[in-house]
Amino acid sequence: MTKTLILCDCSKSQAVDANAFDTIEGITCSRIHTGLCMHQTGDAAKLLKSENAIVACLQERELFEELADELQVSPPAFLDIRDRAGWSDQGKNAGPKMAALLADAMLEKPLEKTMDVVSEGVCLIIGPSEITLSAAKQLSGYLSVTALLTDIPDGPFSRDYDVILGELKSASGTLGNFDVRINKFQELSKMGRGEMGFTDPQNGAGSQCDIILDLTGGIPLFPAPEKRDGYFRPDPSDPKLVAASIFEASHTIGTFEKPLYLKYDANTCAHSRAQQTGCSNCLDICPTGAITPDGDNILIDPMACAGCGACSALCPSSAITYDAPPVSFLFRRIQILAESFAKAGGTSPQLLVHDAEFGGEMISLAARFGRGLPANVIPLEVDALTGFGHAEMLAALGTGFTNVHVLIAPKTETEVVAGQAEIVNAIAGAPQITLIDENDPDAFCDILYNTDAYDPVENTILPIGGRRDVTRLAAKALQPDIDAPIALPENAPYGAVVVDNEACTLCLSCASLCPSGALGDNPDMPQLRFQEAACLQCGICETVCPENAITLQPQLDLDDSAFNQDVLHEEEPYPCIECGALFGVKSTIDRIVKQLEGKHSMFSSAGSGNLIKMCDNCRINAQYHSKDNPFQGGERPRVRTTDDYLKVRKDH
Repeated sequence: MTKTLILCDCSKSQAVDANAFDTIEGITCSRIHTGLCMHQTGDAAKLLKSENAIVACLQERELFEELADELQVSPPAFLDIRDRAGWSDQGKNAGPKMAALLADAMLEKPLEKTMDVVSEGVCLIIGPSEITLSAAKQLSGYLSVTALLTDIPDGPFSRDYDVILGELKSASGTLGNFDVRINKFQELSKMGRGEMGFTDPQNGAGSQCDIILDLTGGIPLFPAPEKRDGYFRPDPSDPKLVAASIFEASHTIGTFEKPLYLKYDANTCAHSRAQQTGCSNCLDICPTGAITPDGDNILIDPMACAGCGACSALCPSSAITYDAPPVSFLFRRIQILAESFAKAGGTSPQLLVHDAEFGGEMISLAARFGRGLPANVIPLEVDALTGFGHAEMLAALGTGFTNVHVLIAPKTETEVVAGQAEIVNAIAGAPQITLIDENDPDAFCDILYNTDAYDPVENTILPIGGRRDVTRLAAKALQPDIDAPIALPENAPYGAVVVDNEACTLCLSCASLCPSGALGDNPDMPQLRFQEAACLQCGICETVCPENAITLQPQLDLDDSAFNQDVLHEEEPYPCIECGALFGVKSTIDRIVKQLEGKHSMFSSAGSGNLIKMCDNCRINAQYHSKDNPFQGGERPRVRTTDDYLKVRKDH
């Protein structure tokens, strides 16, 4: 279905080349207006009646949505080409970037998976009496309030809210489902004459609430408190922050949609096997504590998950993947931006990855008051900045981007993004990933304008498949002539297993517990086999090896031989001295014989050491027929027949 792109040059403050959009299929462009939000709203109304319009202006979104509502037509889609392309020192050359941004905007975003969260307005306010009672009074008209005071108040007390004393022992849960435990619990006694008092203190009191307003100013009740839905923790010494939290809490009532950010496949999780811990990346990095161990796997609390995406970026097996939207959609967006930019005549594109709040504001400020973005720097707004990992960065380089810039937001887990960028720069062989940690729009622009562009790949890739598949495709495009494995930083999810052949006894504990099947055995020969392309570097093999014979070597081998099963260690099998059947490993059998024969009570007699040199069947037979064998019974009695019974009767 053809869509109409409604264009405006914002009072001739930007150059809009409508011909640049000719390369985008399914689009017809309006004439270029100069003031759609002012003196040309009539023209905007006519164009909106098509009910299939894209307005190339984001600043006046509310105005155009209200106009569509008055016309009783569907609200239009929106595209910001002014701040991200037109308002720039290189705005006259921004046609290819505008085309790329339009192509990205036309992609149909997958439906978001959500679950309903119900808040009935039960609010717990914690803190000293002076500030807590004031907040309770303000909120009591909107919520069902209980004030948990940390000191004894003077009174009098209002009947509009409940007042209790105590020490909060623990709190868990999230919006609509908080569970609190209180020690030294005292509730207000409303009986009797005179001033109201409190009941005797009790420990272990428990209750549930929907919202928590923490005015203690102490240690937060939850990790990453700013990411815990329904938990408000302003600085009690700042009246403005307290007032803002009270206002926000008063509106936290009703039914809300909670996005389900992550998808988890327990079958490929490399956290643990047989209680031997391997990968714990997601557990270590989760800022909200939403991920906890669950036997050999992990458990994700979707209510506590804030959707930062760090776990998905660090997961070596892609057992955890970001699903709001799926990573495949992000790969598609990156590919469309690169292809559309090149198709419209652009060269040497660079990608700028940013979030909506901080990054969007920085771009707008740079456009209005500074130099704006360079014509070849294409912004990509993502929901989870921390989730933009090495696979996504490599996908950008593999589809034709020369550089990738990541604009770090104040709430970004910088160490995660920095670690992923280090992996990519090692694979690319050059610092093609740049982290921009800057809050000055002018300095931000200077970095972009002064960055030296690298050469794009000669043969671009199609980023389909899993994150490991895309990583390998992009790496081969970036390093087509490399003939040796690429050394990677520590904790990279690719690499080899190095075995000390002198120490290895081929017990195969590592092969039996390897979660990805990278390590395996040979049922016909004493061998330890390894497929490097499947190795996750999770470390379970290193942990479980009883001889400490295994070490991990982070690297990326781009040769097709990485998919082969190579023999890491093999030994001569031992033939049974009775039947000749092969069993065990010769060096192991010889070592056991040396340690036990003539030294252990079971193998002290002459010839008993030969039992160690026999296979299972021959060993059992030899033990059964040996002299004074405790398992050997006496002669079995003859089976009695009818003739035996008749003979006994006849004799009597």
